[in-house]
Amino acid sequence: MSGAGFHVHGPHDHELEHAVQHAAHGGDAAPAAGAMINQIAMFTAVIATVGAIFAYMGGATQANAGLYKNDAAIKKTEASNQWNYYQSKSTKQSLAEVSRDLSPPDRQAVYQAKIDRYEGEKKEIEAEARKLEQQATDWDRRSDEQMHQHHRWAQATTILQVSIALAAIALLTRKKWLEWGMFGVAGLGLAIGALAALHI
Repeated sequence: MSGAGFHVHGPHDHELEHAVQHAAHGGDAAPAAGAMINQIAMFTAVIATVGAIFAYMGGATQANAGLYKNDAAIKKTEASNQWNYYQSKSTKQSLAEVSRDLSPPDRQAVYQAKIDRYEGEKKEIEAEARKLEQQATDWDRRSDEQMHQHHRWAQATTILQVSIALAAIALLTRKKWLEWGMFGVAGLGLAIGALAALHI
């Protein structure tokens, strides 16, 4: 009751005043919490999109690595076929040399011509076999490079997924340090993604 400028609070007035003050403080906190929720939601959407791109790149590089390894195997088979062909020419040349040495002098020129021909053919076959071996080595190297890049993309994707998990935990707990942790882990994932893009 109040009278002559003197005001007396009832018990309910004190509780009402306390509730109003608490609401005012909660009112200040509510916009901050809303801002945090919006920030984490936006962050999660962006990081999920980047993670999807990284996952696609990881799959593409893994597929390329498999294709390049297959090309290497094909070139190795072709090189092996050339070496087998080389060996058959060597065998024919050896037989021609034996025949030349055992034949009468008037027949030796015929066998010598065969020997010379086989020798020339062997050089061409050897050059082709070595070329195919080099191509197989190049395809193997390219496959290894793609596999290394695939691992980088996979690492980056996994780290971004951890960052998204931290974002969910930060959203539920409203812990600022988890929000900072989420940003830090995402930064690490983006850095590893950059290494993948740069083939490092």
